[in-house]
Amino acid sequence: MQILDQTSEWYRTLEPQQQNAGQPSEVLILYANRQIADKVVELAVELARADAELLSSEANTAQANAEKSAVSTLNAQRSQLDVQRRTIQQEIAAARQKAAAGGRAGKESETKLAELQGELAMNEARANLLDTMGEFVTQRDPKSADAEALKAHIDAIAASIPAVVNTSAPAQSAALPGAASGAGTAGRVPAIALNQGVDTATAHNGIWDLGKNVLDLKNKINAIEAIDARSKDLAEVFHKFNEPPRERLQAYAAAGDKLASAADSANGIALQNLRGQFDTLAWLFKQTSSILLPLSKEAVLLEQYRHNLANWRDAARRQYYEAWQVLAIRLGIVLGLLVAVWLLAEVWRRAVLRYVHEPRRRYVLLLVRTILMWVVIVAIVGLSFVTEISSFATFAGLITAGVAVAMQSVLVSIVGYFFLIGKYGIRVGDRVQIGSVVGEVMDLGLVRMHLMEYHEQGPLGPTGRVVAFPNLIVFQATGGLFKQLPGVNLSWHEITLPLPPVADYAALKKRLLEAVRAVTEEYRGEIERQSREMREMSLSGDGGDAQAHVQMRIVDGHMQAQIGYPVHARHAADIDERVSQAVLEVIGAAK
Repeated sequence: MQILDQTSEWYRTLEPQQQNAGQPSEVLILYANRQIADKVVELAVELARADAELLSSEANTAQANAEKSAVSTLNAQRSQLDVQRRTIQQEIAAARQKAAAGGRAGKESETKLAELQGELAMNEARANLLDTMGEFVTQRDPKSADAEALKAHIDAIAASIPAVVNTSAPAQSAALPGAASGAGTAGRVPAIALNQGVDTATAHNGIWDLGKNVLDLKNKINAIEAIDARSKDLAEVFHKFNEPPRERLQAYAAAGDKLASAADSANGIALQNLRGQFDTLAWLFKQTSSILLPLSKEAVLLEQYRHNLANWRDAARRQYYEAWQVLAIRLGIVLGLLVAVWLLAEVWRRAVLRYVHEPRRRYVLLLVRTILMWVVIVAIVGLSFVTEISSFATFAGLITAGVAVAMQSVLVSIVGYFFLIGKYGIRVGDRVQIGSVVGEVMDLGLVRMHLMEYHEQGPLGPTGRVVAFPNLIVFQATGGLFKQLPGVNLSWHEITLPLPPVADYAALKKRLLEAVRAVTEEYRGEIERQSREMREMSLSGDGGDAQAHVQMRIVDGHMQAQIGYPVHARHAADIDERVSQAVLEVIGAAK
């Protein structure tokens, strides 16, 4: 029963083998091991049944010997009781005759008769007891009943194993290649050797798939080793139970030799007794051989089974090491590319810090360097983890298209950010005009900017409000973004006013021009410097003359004067006020 239980448990190791058999060569090993396992289970059931039959026969023999001895004893006691009963009956008959004669002797005979009848009753009671004991002795021995229960248990276990239930099926009986009826070749299945490496398709897998392949191979190796350990334990059990039958066969052979020697000098009844002993000994030898032969076959089959597992384990280990090599090479390539990107980014950074001295341009170049570096790093890492680049490209294209549609304004604002930080872009602290809003740049983000709003003409300073604009305004045709040239705060203001009727408008124009220039003369040096910078930035070299001017024209029959003058942004309000006062004084004096 121990062998049968362990064999049935070992047979269930075929399920993890089937789960791990993914390649054709592994399926071939699984097929061979399944045939071996079916034969091992079949032999284990055959062994158990032979052992149970032997135990049943031994129990019957012991029962027969015990019954024979008990019956002989009971028969002797019964014969003795029969003799005593007949003696008592004779004494009773004699006592009755004396009692019939009467007299004193007759009375004594009656007393004797009563005592004899008591002895006869006691004799009959003892005879009945011996009959009951004889019936009890002839009943079945408990050992024989246990042997029958053991046979039923073996049949139940065999019915639960498909390999034993289907042994009568044609496909199952023909599934053992190389099987023969001889004791030395029965159930032999050729061992299978695996000489294959890792699948070449794995070389094109991503790091994720390569890592998963390494873990799967490691788990497969562990499963094979666990199955081999259980097969080894089962083989040791078979070897343990192989010695007692072998010793019993040797004892039977020695007993047979002794009987043969005794038969040479025996005759008559002695020869008949020897013949019976020879028959019993031959039957025991046959039954014990039917136990030993399956044990020997089991050892051979388990050796083949473990040999196939060893080949499978060796092939899995080769695949495991090759998969590790492919994974290590892929990781080394990715790491090398990342190091190369980092080195290029570091060279870029040092070159910018060394050769670019203008802070604004340096900031832009370093920002572009950071963005490009991380984009390339993400691309390298992403592509290294995917298996099919074409599928990844399709997926990435669809995702990009969806993101572009859903976040169109955000993406355009991000692109506008790079335009705003260009050579003629804006930076924090610049005064700009967007549409009708004039303000100072407080923050320039990747998606939007914030302005501190100023009064349009600037005499009262900030309004106390912060205005946010998306960076996509640089692509809008309406509204527009206005700012001074870098380092230039010069702008032109104009005043248009009607002139009173006078005789000499040329003299009036001259006095107006002198009055305006007298006001702007205080800021002449700064205005000239900024005017010179504007001329240098102009491609044609003509930035205009930063001088006040007065232009007269007739509108609706009346003379008007259009006065233009340069102002510095910081003093614009003060200059406007003083120019207005000077112009009004000239016009008032001309009336």
